[in-house]
Amino acid sequence: MSVFVYQTFQIKQDKFGEGIKNLKALQCFRNEKYDHKVEILAPISGEDHTYALLATYEGLAEMELQNKKMFDDEEYKTLIEEFFIENIVQGSMNTQLYRSMPPAEKS
Repeated sequence: MSVFVYQTFQIKQDKFGEGIKNLKALQCFRNEKYDHKVEILAPISGEDHTYALLATYEGLAEMELQNKKMFDDEEYKTLIEEFFIENIVQGSMNTQLYRSMPPAEKS
């Protein structure tokens, strides 16, 4: 079963351009270097500066393995530190985990 990590956060208004640029760099880095898929979700309605990352993993064990690899990687830690400290409104991040349900059995 797939595991989805859905993280929402607010980008600081005065750091919007830098925040989007850094967010795209994080997305590219993770998609190219690690075994999971990361998408950036932009708001259509609601608060204009609230964005989200949606990461898809093959399962919980794969999520834990990829997270360990990422946080052992100094280049990744530099990117994520800059993004969270410089570009995100403190206290605005919310992380939720979901798993896909198996399809219905045919009767």
